[in-house]
Amino acid sequence: MEQEVREKPKLTPAQLKKRRNQRNAWLRAGIQAVFFFSMPGAFVAGFSGVKNIFQRIGAGQTLQWNSFVSALVGLCVFTVIFGRFFCGYVCAFGTLGDFVYWLSGLVQRKVFHRKKQLQIPAKLTPWGQKVKYVILAAIIALCAFGLYDRLSGWNPWSVFSFFMALRFRLSGYWPGLVLLLLIVTGMAFRERFFCQFLCPMGAVFALLPQMPFAPLQRKPEQCIPGCQACKRQCPVDIKLEPDGFLNGECIGSERCAGVCPKNNLTRWDRKLLRSEAAAALVKAALFFVLGVLLGLCRFITIR
Repeated sequence: MEQEVREKPKLTPAQLKKRRNQRNAWLRAGIQAVFFFSMPGAFVAGFSGVKNIFQRIGAGQTLQWNSFVSALVGLCVFTVIFGRFFCGYVCAFGTLGDFVYWLSGLVQRKVFHRKKQLQIPAKLTPWGQKVKYVILAAIIALCAFGLYDRLSGWNPWSVFSFFMALRFRLSGYWPGLVLLLLIVTGMAFRERFFCQFLCPMGAVFALLPQMPFAPLQRKPEQCIPGCQACKRQCPVDIKLEPDGFLNGECIGSERCAGVCPKNNLTRWDRKLLRSEAAAALVKAALFFVLGVLLGLCRFITIR
């Protein structure tokens, strides 16, 4: 007697889209984990390039090409071509923020039985996003006037680097540790708190010009009136521009593209490869090669 073969029920388009988004979310988390452990110092290296340039300018010295400047230029060129992929997938601070925010939501749901996650009000976002530009300007001024190194103990990303290098001797860096703890607390109550409000490199990347094809683009006339699904999913609450281009505040997480009911958000690499997953993997591979060449990978050194 032949065993009757049961056909699997066909998934609806909505179910297929949900499954694809879940797969892409896991892929992004995997890429973030790889870079978190292989290149945790990429952010600090790029920031050190900014610091080095303005310290030399302030001291009246000739600018010199060094590893920090190379890291800064490499990050900026990659951003000009591919958008803020570094922020969305590579930066260790961004990955830490995503994990802390996810953990905060889990605790609030499971322990405190909150249906809606407690967080900093979204209405403060437009003003808060301007703070990182003030911080960048202040750092540049301190470097130019030769004062930055006197405040090295206040540097939270240096403390973070110590932890990632398993160095726990924080003598002289207690103010930086306090600031890092405050930042982590903010991460628990606002998605991408540091990236949106405090990151000086985020300010640099947001100010960079991008190739016309680099940002995510949409066709406003194809949007469903009043939809706003992409804006609700955006981790940094960016405003949708009427011309269809996403502004420099976009950190390249591409979560908005996954929830668009019209598939109306795309970028040149996604069109070329016909797959969000393939585009993310190709960019990750290219950045990994760039990081190795720039000496950012802690496991591979080119001599």
